[in-house]
Amino acid sequence: MATESSAAMAMEEPGVVVNGSSVVSWVASGVVLWSTAFLLVRALFPKRSYDFCNRAVSTMHAVAAVCLSVADWSCPVCPLAAASSPRQMKALAVTLAYMVYDAACCHLNGDVRLDNTVHHLVSIVGIGAGLAYQRCGTEMVACLFITEISSPLLHLREMLKEFGVRDTDLNLLIDVLFAVTFSVARMGVGPYLTYVTLTADYPILIKAMATGLQLVSAYWFLRILRMVRYKLGKKKPQPTPPGPGKLAAAAN
Repeated sequence: MATESSAAMAMEEPGVVVNGSSVVSWVASGVVLWSTAFLLVRALFPKRSYDFCNRAVSTMHAVAAVCLSVADWSCPVCPLAAASSPRQMKALAVTLAYMVYDAACCHLNGDVRLDNTVHHLVSIVGIGAGLAYQRCGTEMVACLFITEISSPLLHLREMLKEFGVRDTDLNLLIDVLFAVTFSVARMGVGPYLTYVTLTADYPILIKAMATGLQLVSAYWFLRILRMVRYKLGKKKPQPTPPGPGKLAAAAN
């Protein structure tokens, strides 16, 4: 049944022939697209930092990934354990291109952190394997949705700091919304998608990358919990120190 559904999805785009050269062309074009977008943002906002401009491009990708990840809202995760459709492969190629761009961008900016490097490596190898095998398309585009749905809030909370907006109720609201969205998506839906991927008849490389991405998400989830606990602790009203009169009375 899953095979028939997958074939029906592929027939929706009869003019598209998905082969290795097509995928390489999509990814190469995507790298050029995201790099050009970064240069345009830098030109439009010359006074903003390198990180600000990169986050603006990352937000564009997050919106694009969420929009491209669902072909049919009546059944957003269908069919499971099936071959990839041309539409799914295009969506994956867009994100693979972005991951290559973002990895290079972070490296050029000196932002080489272990968790970020592992995230880029797992994403690039995992999506690349999915495109090479032309399998796991539904699970992978669903993964795009759950991993990118919280990204605009993540980048917004950092970009606001560059405008001098810090430690306000707006910052706290965005932090809480980001934490809730991330937690529900990556720690609620994420483990289910990982389970589906691991139990399906997929190549071991795809299964390994799915596990790796879930582990990275769990690590970030723990860091986000600590961040929210710290932010909420700062918002608690501090006890009013006793005035001079009270201190004198206590001394007597």
